[in-house]
Amino acid sequence: MQVGDSLAVNGICLTVTHLTATDATADMMHETLRRSSLMARPIGSLVNLERAMPANGRFGGHIVSGHIDGTGVIMSIRPDDNAVWFRIRPKPELLRYVVTKGSITIDGISLTVASVTNDYFDVSIIPHTMAQTNLVAKRIGDLVNLETDCIGKYIEKMLEKRGSDYV
Repeated sequence: MQVGDSLAVNGICLTVTHLTATDATADMMHETLRRSSLMARPIGSLVNLERAMPANGRFGGHIVSGHIDGTGVIMSIRPDDNAVWFRIRPKPELLRYVVTKGSITIDGISLTVASVTNDYFDVSIIPHTMAQTNLVAKRIGDLVNLETDCIGKYIEKMLEKRGSDYV
């Protein structure tokens, strides 16, 4: 990692402005703070860190940008044998982009949506993901950062533009 590189912190793409052997610093705009859960997290909270993928890197299954769309609240956490179910209530304007078997990031963790209703969505977390991310420390009521499936957003925008061109 070098100064100027991108670093996702709980799914929020930030630019590294200062770097030491043990710390990285980044600037944040008011827009970032308004759209994210960072202000709700106490100092010392566990966060997920991920470097940006190089253009020639391997995709792991989901296309994510590190540009969160907003937040959601954890409604329930339910063990299910070796898995753990999380139910998340996103802001209403985000739910339209959440589809069953589509991708979603929760605090930067790329996941597959298991089910969706008019109010919430569910994801099922495997033991490896629980052990390697900050989900292990999450509680009911916690605010999380969400990035919805980017393909749906692009399709919607193109259809809106196409509709205005032909009206």
